[in-house]
Amino acid sequence: MSVVVIKLGVGNTASILFAFGRLGVRARLSDDRREIEDAERLVLPGVGAAGHAMRRLEQMGLDGVLGAFRRPLLGICLGQQLLYEASEEEDGAAGLGLLPGLVTALPRSAELPVPHMGWSPLSLERDHALLEGVRSDAYVYFVHSYACPLGDETIAVAAYGRRFSAMVARDNVFGCQFHPERSGAVGARVLRNFASLSC
Repeated sequence: MSVVVIKLGVGNTASILFAFGRLGVRARLSDDRREIEDAERLVLPGVGAAGHAMRRLEQMGLDGVLGAFRRPLLGICLGQQLLYEASEEEDGAAGLGLLPGLVTALPRSAELPVPHMGWSPLSLERDHALLEGVRSDAYVYFVHSYACPLGDETIAVAAYGRRFSAMVARDNVFGCQFHPERSGAVGARVLRNFASLSC
């Protein structure tokens, strides 16, 4: 089994490659459309602004490729947010539309500064193969200012000022709002599960 990590230039892809490598999973970074189309597994990473990342995907001709992809696709952090229809970031940025709903800003307060940066627990919403071996209240590492809505695709929730989708799954599309590559044994288990999924 091998994984292609999409080279967007908006994230720390090296740590994702290393994380898969530690699991014995072959992973490579690519911005080649044909290689991405033919991948057994795809990872869409990202850190930064939704609008910039979407423009990059469009420039690469990958927005349509991802919409047509039928094997397992995992969005990480901003990558999960891009799976949705739109984000209110940058006065409204379009997403890939693979999941329904609007990504919205986390509430700001003196007690809860934004971005949400650090370890927070997961609350598992339903059984899913991506969650095998992951327990409710397991801590994972977040860095984000925007968050995905709750919906039928939500399989795990976290909270920071409000509850939001920490993990999602629908058909062949999956997402982690947190960084599994920085989340220790829990994150490693999620990546191992993703590498083993069949869709």
